[in-house]
Formats: sequence, structure tokens, C-alpha cells
Amino acid sequence: MSQTVAVFGGSFNPPHVGHVLAVAYVLSTCEVDRLVVVPAHKHPFGKPLASFDDRVRMCELAMQDLAHVEVSRIEETLDGLTLHTLEALRGTHDDWSLRLVMGADILLESDKWFRFDEVRRLAPPIVLGRAGVTHAGAPVALLPELSSTHVRELVAKRAWDDLSPLVPRAVLAHIRRGGLYGG
Repeated sequence: MSQTVAVFGGSFNPPHVGHVLAVAYVLSTCEVDRLVVVPAHKHPFGKPLASFDDRVRMCELAMQDLAHVEVSRIEETLDGLTLHTLEALRGTHDDWSLRLVMGADILLESDKWFRFDEVRRLAPPIVLGRAGVTHAGAPVALLPELSSTHVRELVAKRAWDDLSPLVPRAVLAHIRRGGLYGG
């Protein structure tokens, strides 16, 4: 029996409520049976990241209250190219029909991706609208104007009260315990 599985990849450096809302939205409105969150092992453009283990753990904490969601470490042994990640997932789960979850802002950069036409064939995108970015077929401004960069800036300033509505409680506690992002 085939399952439709949405794949949501990213740096998740750190995951924030926008990521959680995106996952909840896809599970609630799209024809998918489950969703796999895939933290990048390394950033595709070489940006510095918190450790892979910390980002995986923060994703687990962020998504812990959502049913039908799992966090995968599959990129730990791969080269970080989305196509190879999708091929690896498909290779280990031949009963999965894949869909790729992406923000409209990321879709605009698809020309920078490795063989995006193959990515699109293997896992037709579910495109989510972002504030300030429009795309035909994507909901308008579905996701809040929020970025991990902004979250890291607030952590570095130790602006804990400003962070509480932006980051799941368990993720914020992990950041504080580990002293991540200068916090």
C-alpha cells in the first residue's frame, strides 16, 4: 500500500513556529499521509550552522506535538543535494510517493538547485506562500514573516521575552541549556 509522504527539508537553524505552522498546514490541507522533517547536515551554501545533533534534537522538540511527523537524520550520510536525499528516501521506502514542501521564496531560487527538474519529477512541490513572496497556486502570506536568522539575532541579544512567541518552548529551552547562538 502506497503512502504519500511530504518531505520538509531545511537548515532549521533553529526551527521556529513558522516551521511548525508549515508542517501543521500541510498535514491539515494536503493529500499526505505523513510528513518527514529533514534537517540539512551542512548548509548547501556553506553558512555556519549549530551542530547537526542539536538541530535534529530541536526539530524533534519543535514537532513533538504533531501526529504523523518524524524527523530524519538521512542527510547525515549524504552530500546535501535535495535530489540525492529524495532518491535515498525513495530507495529505502519504495512504497512512498513523495512531495517536497517548500516556501515560495525558495522556489524562486530553484535555478540554483542541482537538477531541479528531477527533484520536481520525483517529489512534486507543495509550495507555501511567504509574506512578501507570491507564487501561482501558493496560498498568499500563509507563513509569518519570521526567519531563523532573526531568531538567532534575538538569542544573541538574550531577548528571551521577544523569542517566546517565535520559538517553541522546548526548542528555546534547548537553546538556553546548550548556550546555542550566543544565548
